[in-house]
Amino acid sequence: MKNDSLEIPILKFDEDGRLIIAASESSSKYDFDFFQGKSTIQNKKLKKRFANCTEWIEFPSTQEMYKVLNGIGNIDNFLATFDGEPFEGMTVRLFNPATKLWSIYWSDSNTGVLDRPVVGSFENNVGHFFSEDIFEGRDVIQVFRWDARDQKNPVWSQAMSDDKGKNWEWNWYMFMTKTE
Repeated sequence: MKNDSLEIPILKFDEDGRLIIAASESSSKYDFDFFQGKSTIQNKKLKKRFANCTEWIEFPSTQEMYKVLNGIGNIDNFLATFDGEPFEGMTVRLFNPATKLWSIYWSDSNTGVLDRPVVGSFENNVGHFFSEDIFEGRDVIQVFRWDARDQKNPVWSQAMSDDKGKNWEWNWYMFMTKTE
């Protein structure tokens, strides 16, 4: 994959074992400006997670992002078709000027519930956003990576770790092409 050579930052935990997330020095409300507008996307999604699966499902989608809250937030709509059925996802991203951290929330037409946010920031046009979560009954850490080094063709990817970040399984890639 295009951004597999990028390292995931080493995770740090507090004395209670909770993940510590700190903003980069350069983090700002402008970090997602590259994504504003419309994109076509080629998705590559792992068929089954944490199962030594090597089978990927590929499908097209579209996305449109616009800014809200005077630029400290943005919303996008993700449109795809799965098994002949329309699917819609929505992302809400909010920048906290006090902490300089972004929180990214996801919901979709299957659940109607906002997921727990992934939190992080960008450095050198690459963003890493983390959350502690539960996947199929196991404690996991999830990371979203935004690789915006090529701002006309950004790549979003997602990985999970069930061993506190020692090993990661990449399970979804979105290869985007800006259309507007």
